Amino acid sequence: MPVWTKILLIQRKTSTNFQLLTFWTLNTLHELPFGLRSMSVDFVKSVLWIEKYIRKLEEGFGKGAEPASKDKDLQGKKATENIVDNVISNENEQKSITTSDLPEERRVEEPLIKQKTKRVATLDAFRGLTIVLMVLVDDAGGAYARIDHSPWNGCTLADFVMPFFLFIVGVAIALALKKIPKVESAIRKITLRTLKLLFWGILLQGGYSHAPNDLSYGVDMKKIRWCGILQRIALVYFVVALIETLTTKLRPSSLSPGHFSIFTAYKWQWIGGFAAFVIYMVTTFSLYVPDWSFVVYGDHKHDRYTVKCGMRGHLGPACNAVGYVDRQVWGINHLYNQPVWARLRACTLSSPASGPLRDGAPTWCQAPFEPEGLLSSISAIISGTIGIHYGHVLIHFKGHAERLKQWVSMALVLLIVAIILHFTDAIPINKQLYSFSYVCFTAGAAGIVFSGFYILIDVWGMRTPFLFLEWIGMNAMLVFVMAAQGIFAAFINGWYFKNPDNNLVNWIQNHVFIDVWKSERVGTLLYVLFAEITFWAVVSGILHKLGIYWKFLMGHAVPTAFR
Repeated sequence: MPVWTKILLIQRKTSTNFQLLTFWTLNTLHELPFGLRSMSVDFVKSVLWIEKYIRKLEEGFGKGAEPASKDKDLQGKKATENIVDNVISNENEQKSITTSDLPEERRVEEPLIKQKTKRVATLDAFRGLTIVLMVLVDDAGGAYARIDHSPWNGCTLADFVMPFFLFIVGVAIALALKKIPKVESAIRKITLRTLKLLFWGILLQGGYSHAPNDLSYGVDMKKIRWCGILQRIALVYFVVALIETLTTKLRPSSLSPGHFSIFTAYKWQWIGGFAAFVIYMVTTFSLYVPDWSFVVYGDHKHDRYTVKCGMRGHLGPACNAVGYVDRQVWGINHLYNQPVWARLRACTLSSPASGPLRDGAPTWCQAPFEPEGLLSSISAIISGTIGIHYGHVLIHFKGHAERLKQWVSMALVLLIVAIILHFTDAIPINKQLYSFSYVCFTAGAAGIVFSGFYILIDVWGMRTPFLFLEWIGMNAMLVFVMAAQGIFAAFINGWYFKNPDNNLVNWIQNHVFIDVWKSERVGTLLYVLFAEITFWAVVSGILHKLGIYWKFLMGHAVPTAFR
């Protein structure tokens, strides 16, 4: 039945002049082109919304109407809303947009005026915080070894960066894929984004870029590094997003009562995370690690060293299964050649800072090791799985208290499990191995920080103090490439006077900060905080005002009705 016929049938039930005007307007709009009709319908909806509140004012301040008149007005009002619903329904059929795929608890009555969806401010601020931490520990970690990566067991400020990234990627996936019209199209987009991340990862950390201090470029293909930060994020993103996409039709329409219903509703995501856990644990503790050797290249010579192993389940630097898998899959020449274990007390007297090799140091102190390797990246999938769970909670639970109860309780459980595993020496917290206790500890910390941001920004409305983090989070990829990877600093360093060290970056760092504070450590820290991070916050804010974004995975375009 044509829409105008439906409208006519409905209109016969109404008699007020306002309803006749609405009928005539909408019947005319049906003949307009789709774009103009959409805008015009929005205008009519606005008029009806205003009329609704005028009616309320009349009821509140007037003398009141008789019951029969109220019933008549109510009938006319409902008829008008039905008219609009029919027109909007016709538009949605043309756009192939329905709400039938939404869970029951999200099928709420839409107001006549659709409010503009709000961007997830907490997600942006959390991502921005992660980028800021990365810049801070990368550029100030050399001056403050305590915030740099832990040489082996333990957890420092730098060790939170990677799992925080994976956590917020998981949250963003849940929000971006909460409705998937076409599974095949979504899979293509996921695959394309994964390939883009792999490309940027290999380009930035494969050895081609020697930024920021070395102005030369080029890579020895015999030693190219295949693994890295973006490569790990790409793997976790691909697996977690693929499971979310392929199981979209298996999701229940509504959550059953109970605290654990959110877990059973998304059981396939947890099955995927558990599979990653089993693969990692079985391989780590059952794979036999034989003796292995490596070559250290020097000036016009090279020395070969052998590391004695012949064991299973070892969690130390020399004979762990994580390193063995990477040596077998990638080849020892393609691993990271400056591992953090070289800062261990067994390797240098300057521990935990970097320093010269001590006399009698074990041979493995000079060996390469891949901190973003294959087996450890499989374990990192669990971080993404926990993050997507937090996103599911955000989607399904409406009240602030309900969300926080789910988030904080899970975070506390994860922290308790991690502390028990670490201090009983069952599974020490170790970023290089991406141990299960490390997964739990960092995911629990991420949950607490995310919940804290949610309270401050979205419950209490304290958004202004965190705007700089939001701006950075909106352009996370840009700041990561330009600041964390030193590309922008390398470009500036390329313009120098007489000596390559006489460049703008070094001049500002030395004369404005280090010389003023008479301390290289304090000057370096202040330079990173008030020059580098502040600079990129301002740049990100300007780009946000201009509407320019370098999208990071699916995190940029994640609108949602947050409240």
